[in-house]
Amino acid sequence: MEKTVSEAIQYRRSTRIYKEDPIDTEKVKQCLYNASLAPTSSNLQLWEFYHVTDKTTLEKLTVACLGQNAAKTAKQLVVVVTRKDLWRKRAKANIEFINKIYDKPDLEERWLKRKKMAINYYNKLIPTIYTDLFGILGFVKYLIFQIVGLFRPIYRQTRLSDMRIVAHKSAALAAENFMLSMSAIGYDTCPMEGSDTLRVKQILSLPRGAEINMVIGCGIRNEDKGIYGPRFRVPFDEVYFER
Repeated sequence: MEKTVSEAIQYRRSTRIYKEDPIDTEKVKQCLYNASLAPTSSNLQLWEFYHVTDKTTLEKLTVACLGQNAAKTAKQLVVVVTRKDLWRKRAKANIEFINKIYDKPDLEERWLKRKKMAINYYNKLIPTIYTDLFGILGFVKYLIFQIVGLFRPIYRQTRLSDMRIVAHKSAALAAENFMLSMSAIGYDTCPMEGSDTLRVKQILSLPRGAEINMVIGCGIRNEDKGIYGPRFRVPFDEVYFER
């Protein structure tokens, strides 16, 4: 029986050594579909998920992941990739979707206003934020927005580095959706940041604009050796603040 959300969170641990038992590719794929339902900045969905099951590719990725046990013993790997370079395409897809769902001759005034606001958001605001030229435009926008921010609240994350962070945050939310979905069905995962990201990109034949967010080992935990110790977290009252 599938675990509840709380049970899945409690069960999830970073598993470094997996059993030899195979895992169901279709079940992993469904968990990746759940990943695609994660919240994402401006609904741009600047992510891709590479589900690796081929033995040769797994071996190559294990080397690129510095030989970590979480990659070496994994039955499958998932590579979470950010695609900030696709913002125009994804913005266009949002506009087409909005036009489709609001394509009614008798649309109420309030929905017409909402449609116009959404279209303007993707036609004007998103290009303003995402358009850049070697980081120069982003820095100019940053300075302008900081000056405006002296007089009123304003969005300030406009630099090239800021937009990369935004894309990686969204991808990380999707990755967590995936790992909790895996946990819910009794599968285990381990997110790995320790990898040669250039080699990972080359192995997967990714375009220049793609960036590796994380590589996730997948399998069923070896109960004796898979978890490297009890879970440690700093005391909750050191990270929780009520205002």
